[in-house]
Amino acid sequence: MATAKTASVPIFEWEAKDRNGKTARGEMRAATDAVVSASLRRQGLNVVKVKKRRMSRMGSIKSKELTVFTRQMATMVRSGVPLLQAFDIVGRGSANPRLGSLINDIRMDIETGTSLSQAFRKHPKYFDALYCNLLEAGETAGILDTVLDRLAIYQEKSQALKSKIKSALMYPVVVLLVAFIVLAVILIKVVPAFKDVFTSFGADLPAPTLFVIAMSEFFVAWWWAIFGGLIGGGFLLYNAWKKSESLQYAADRALLKLPVFGDLVYKSVVARWTRTLSTMFAAGVPLVEALESVGGASGNAVFIKATKGIREEVATGMPLASSMMASNVFPNMVLQMASIGEEAGSLDSMLSKSADFYEEEVDDMVKGLTALMEPIIIVILGGMIGGIVVAMYLPIFKLGAVV
Repeated sequence: MATAKTASVPIFEWEAKDRNGKTARGEMRAATDAVVSASLRRQGLNVVKVKKRRMSRMGSIKSKELTVFTRQMATMVRSGVPLLQAFDIVGRGSANPRLGSLINDIRMDIETGTSLSQAFRKHPKYFDALYCNLLEAGETAGILDTVLDRLAIYQEKSQALKSKIKSALMYPVVVLLVAFIVLAVILIKVVPAFKDVFTSFGADLPAPTLFVIAMSEFFVAWWWAIFGGLIGGGFLLYNAWKKSESLQYAADRALLKLPVFGDLVYKSVVARWTRTLSTMFAAGVPLVEALESVGGASGNAVFIKATKGIREEVATGMPLASSMMASNVFPNMVLQMASIGEEAGSLDSMLSKSADFYEEEVDDMVKGLTALMEPIIIVILGGMIGGIVVAMYLPIFKLGAVV
């Protein structure tokens, strides 16, 4: 609750003059402008003006922009640039005003004595528990530059993996959606025109033609209910999915069992899980604490539930590999690598190699699926639209044969 209250405190821009008459400007987070003025007077400054900063409504912050921000901070801190100066440089150089405002808020919190990890925790919308835990571990161990670098690598690899999965899953969805719209236009606009022509013939129509005409009549009469039902049903299902953990678990479990695509999703989830745990463990986060964030980072309810069980068993002293094996969700290779890593004291390295392997597997699967889906989709679309065209021309062929 305290974090939410602090994050909602407004920011005031102030201008003041020191004892020598030199103008100074800055920003301060405070409850009211009177608090800002009192604070400045205590510092020996004569207040000229205090103005509440307007909240930016210019767009949102994309995950790719946060990845670039982390990489910039890692580079600057590793190069020896002081932390506050690094925030100032990166914030001023940001092309997104909202991101620049976010960076400036974090810089101001650090400037007033807040720890780095706590300053980031005030913005959970953009920085999750994993990100903040890693920063805290880096602060505590005095290896902030190393942790920022690992965070940047982790985000870059996660971003690349998500892009590959989205491209593989979105392609058939978009094509089929376009096909549905084209099919609806044909049934609603084109087929009725043919129907009027066929009515004037006064002859019996072939069964395929009658079937297509019946479909057309149904679409013409109920198009609003069909489209409304699809959109409304999708919206209601999405809201129910968001609110129900059991529905999320069932949906994610079904997703993993899909033919072809299920294997792709499974390998991507395993890659994210192993990459996350490797990054956190390498940064010095204790294994039990690291497991708190790993499940959520996997993005799959089945693995989230399994990770909770693994964490409870590891907390009681059971080896990680044994706990992972008992969960029945990990492939044999990952189990073997985790077991070897525990015995050799190189768990982070072994998990990182497992993540590399499965990321390459996902990459190869995406390339193969893209090449395979194109001819399959062409055949499906060609069959659907071609079938309608043939059905509508059958009566004309029949008449031609009679003549």
